[in-house]
Amino acid sequence: MKNIRKVTEDIVWIGASDRRLALFENAFPIPRGVSYNSYLINDDKTALMDTTDASVSEQFLENLKAALSGRKLDYLVINHMEPDHCATVGETLLRYPSVEVVGNAKTFQMLEQFFDAELPENRRVVVKEGDQLSLGKHNLTFVMAPMVHWPEAMFSYDATDKALFSADAFGTFGALNGNIFADEVEFERDWLPDARRYYTNIVGKYGNNVQAVLKKAAGIEISLILPLHGPVWRKDLAWLLDKYQKWSTYEAEEKGVAILYSSMYGHTASFADAMAGALAEKGIRNIAVYDVSTTDISVLIAEIFRFNTIVLASVSYNAGIHPKMEALLSDMKALAVQNKKVAVAENGTWAPSAQKCIRAALEGMKNMEIIEPAITIRSSFKENQASDFDALCAAVADAAK
Repeated sequence: MKNIRKVTEDIVWIGASDRRLALFENAFPIPRGVSYNSYLINDDKTALMDTTDASVSEQFLENLKAALSGRKLDYLVINHMEPDHCATVGETLLRYPSVEVVGNAKTFQMLEQFFDAELPENRRVVVKEGDQLSLGKHNLTFVMAPMVHWPEAMFSYDATDKALFSADAFGTFGALNGNIFADEVEFERDWLPDARRYYTNIVGKYGNNVQAVLKKAAGIEISLILPLHGPVWRKDLAWLLDKYQKWSTYEAEEKGVAILYSSMYGHTASFADAMAGALAEKGIRNIAVYDVSTTDISVLIAEIFRFNTIVLASVSYNAGIHPKMEALLSDMKALAVQNKKVAVAENGTWAPSAQKCIRAALEGMKNMEIIEPAITIRSSFKENQASDFDALCAAVADAAK
């Protein structure tokens, strides 16, 4: 059964949602599923803006056929060649054998790598920055967006509807439940955590590249943002762009403290909870506490991006650091986490080593300020360390404020 929705008079959403997939990119949990968005522009010429993942190919192809309503498909514009958006390109080419494919030079290189089907030169439209494609009253301008988050990524801008087809940018995890527009859902309440988790884990490493694209977008009048995942934006664009501005410059969204701990037998967990209580008594209202062993790392990364102050508390392990905390620190570095104030606590029964490892990892990141004093727990926290504990909590509270 077809499932299409009008975005504007001439632009139709023809995507689909997958609620069966457990891990996005076989890495990130998506308990609410994910949408794969595709759009059709109906003008003198028709243009399909990206395809979908193979898991929803049947629904997508039915939607495309319904949206075309017997018309010829003239162009397939590929803004992003990742398989969750290009997996159905091959089938689309078979079903619409005269369609011309629009992409940049890197697009066609990847197209040949993913698909065996030969595409003759007369059906290739190779574009570069600022090139245009007329569909009739709609005129597409192409904006290169390299490493947001693949090298071939690009945006397409329709000047008539002031619509930006933004590839993976401005996307989010989560299936669409009938409402395809951000203003049709409680976005800040229900969607923002998944939007943040999507950006920080998928695109977070490439803040400089995102900044370059945001500067380009600042010179364009935009009324609609049509991403490849999640809802379409037609209102509150400034609010969304402000989020991306903060995330891509590694500026904290909120003042507060995220306490992330690894604990084997509960002693370090008890310390983390005690610290949360002490911070609350000092007036800190925005506090989150996570066990790094039971919380998916993608959630931890998103929270690290969100807060201005972080506490890392870890047991020592094999003369080093607990494996789950080590994995988190490795991911922080890989995703270019920076500009944070970080407090450090370690626990060790005979040879505490976690603090040294955490400090060394933080030194490999940019603009990470370590809050002093650090604290060492010997097996379990003792009352004779109360003054050290109070000093650390006071320093963390000051940093968060």
